[in-house]
Amino acid sequence: MIDFYPALPTDNIEQYHDIWVYIENRNGNIKKVGLELLGVGRGLADKINEKLVAVLIGYQIEGKAEEIIKYGADKVYVADHLTLKDYRTEPYAEVFTELIKSKKPSILLIGATKQGRDIASRIAVKVRTGSTADCTMFDVDPQRKLLKATRPTFGGKQLATIICDRHRPQIATGRPGTFKPLPYNPNRTGTIEKVNVNLKEEEILVKLVKFIPKEEADLENAKIIVSGGRGLKGKEGFEMLKAFAKEVGGVVGSSRVAVEEGWIEKETQVGQTGRSVSPDVYIACGISGAVQHITGITNSKIIIAINNDPNAEIFQYSDYGIVGDVFVVIPKLIELVRKYKISNQQQK
Repeated sequence: MIDFYPALPTDNIEQYHDIWVYIENRNGNIKKVGLELLGVGRGLADKINEKLVAVLIGYQIEGKAEEIIKYGADKVYVADHLTLKDYRTEPYAEVFTELIKSKKPSILLIGATKQGRDIASRIAVKVRTGSTADCTMFDVDPQRKLLKATRPTFGGKQLATIICDRHRPQIATGRPGTFKPLPYNPNRTGTIEKVNVNLKEEEILVKLVKFIPKEEADLENAKIIVSGGRGLKGKEGFEMLKAFAKEVGGVVGSSRVAVEEGWIEKETQVGQTGRSVSPDVYIACGISGAVQHITGITNSKIIIAINNDPNAEIFQYSDYGIVGDVFVVIPKLIELVRKYKISNQQQK
C-alpha cells in the first residue's frame, strides 16, 4: 500500500495545478452534491485560469463521465474496477492517493457526506495536507491560487475562513444543498481518462459481507420538505408530520432543538449545524426561525411557515405564512389534501 509522503513545502507548490471535484456515486447513480461542487469548482477554476477536473470512482460507471462533462468539468478521471463496486475507505483512498501523487492537483473539493468526510480525512493524512470540513462558501486568491474555505463554527454562531498555506492539495468538503449545480449543457465537450487500478481483493483488509441500506430522509433530493421544531412538543408531533409528508409526497426534516430533545433522528436536522436543503417547497411547522435554521433553507424555492406566534421570526423569511396551532392546522391540511386527491380521482 502507499506510504505517507512528506509534507510539501512552499517552494514545491508551483507544480500543483487544477481544481478537482470528487463525484460521489452509489450503485452508479451520481450524488447531487458532486454536481453542486462542480458548479463551485467551475467558478474557482475560471478565476485562476485552470482546469476543472472530476474524479469518478466505482464499478461500471464509465458511462457517467460524459454527463459530468455536461455539468461543467473539463476532464474526468475514471477509476472503474470490481474492487471499487461498493465504497470502502481503504481501496478508494488508495486509488485517490495514487492519482494525487501522479497528477498533483492544487485544490480538491469533496461533498460533506458520510462517505465524503471519511475519504477526505483519510486522503489528507496520507498526503500530509490539511482538510477543511463542512464548508458553506468557497473563494480563491487569484495571485497565490490559495483556496479560502469558509465554514460555520461555535455552533453556527460565527463563520471561519480557513486556508491551507503551505501544503497541497488544498482539501475541503462542501455541505450538500448549499451550492447550485450549473445547468446541463449538451454541447459541452471535455476529455475522459481511464485510471489504471492495481488492486487485489485479497489484499484489502475490510470485506463487505452485505450492504443493508438505512431508511432515512433524502433531504438532499427532496422536492417537498416538512420540518418540525420546538412547537411539535414531542415524538407524537413528528408522527403527525410524517403522515402529512406522506400525503404531499415529501420527507420530514427538523430543527436542531427537536434533535437535541430526542424527538427525531439527527439525519433529519436542517440548518447551519445540520443539512442545507434546496427543495421546491419547505414547510416549517412550529419553528421559530433562528438564523442557524434559516441559513440552511435559503435555497428553497418556496417557504411556508406555520406558527401560533404571529411575531415569529420565521415569517420574515417565508413566502406564505399560517398563524395557528400546528396540531390544528396540520390535521386540517391532511384532510384537505386527501379530499383533493379523491376529487382528482373522480374527475378522471
